[in-house]
Amino acid sequence: MTGVQTCALPICFAERYGVSVSTNAVSNTIEAGLGAIWGEDPRYARAGAGISVKSRLGHVVKWTVLAPNRDGEMRPAYARFIAVSGSSFISNAWREPSDTDMGHSLGRVAFGLLGHMGSNAFDEFWPDTKRKLFHHN
Repeated sequence: MTGVQTCALPICFAERYGVSVSTNAVSNTIEAGLGAIWGEDPRYARAGAGISVKSRLGHVVKWTVLAPNRDGEMRPAYARFIAVSGSSFISNAWREPSDTDMGHSLGRVAFGLLGHMGSNAFDEFWPDTKRKLFHHN
């Protein structure tokens, strides 16, 4: 054997999904804890309809890297940056050894921030899309 682990597809999927969920849980816990201490609010606030799509996309990106403080002022989302990067490296403890090098860990950091951006985009555009698809007023 060349070191490549083989397993039945449902089991591999379940294992990978479990690793992903646990990494996400660690990230969310760190972000919530540090955010509470530092006064960062991790919740996304929509720009809303009536603004151009380009402006709304900019809003999505902005809210991926910034978070409001207790006074409502936007500042860098330090708790998010620490949480996403920290959980990526912490999760090396339960990942396959081939996935624990620096390149894989940094890739997970990038995908973690892209995941936040995707979640923000969903929160921004889904209410309008749902209303148009299902003809709700």
